[in-house]
Amino acid sequence: MPRELSGITRMIAGSDVILLTKLTALERELHDPSVRRDVHRLRELLHPSFVEIGRSGYRIDLADVLRDLPTEGGNGSITADGFELLRPAEGVAILLYRSAHRSPSGVDSRHAMRSSTWVCEGGEWRMVYHQGTPAEAFDIV
Repeated sequence: MPRELSGITRMIAGSDVILLTKLTALERELHDPSVRRDVHRLRELLHPSFVEIGRSGYRIDLADVLRDLPTEGGNGSITADGFELLRPAEGVAILLYRSAHRSPSGVDSRHAMRSSTWVCEGGEWRMVYHQGTPAEAFDIV
């Protein structure tokens, strides 16, 4: 199936479609408030070397996430679309997508372009790096 990425059309092999589906599900799981409050599940999904450069520009590591994310307040949800997969090496995948915060009234804000680097160890995929870059408003489909 052809995909457009940075102006270059490329074919995604069947195994990459399966991996894209799997990593998209894992990424969406990290958007789920119940998972964000579950330190055990966060440890399963995030690599011990995890680092994030957030939309805010701040750098955080796994210890910061495990300390702060479970007590994160706020209303609304994370919504995302446009997931694309890059495979730079065996056992490494980069997931690109865009996201926004959706208020309880359905208004989207804090739009961002996102990338997550996932590594496969022992047959399990774990996120090792994440970055969010502020973006102009767009419609999530």
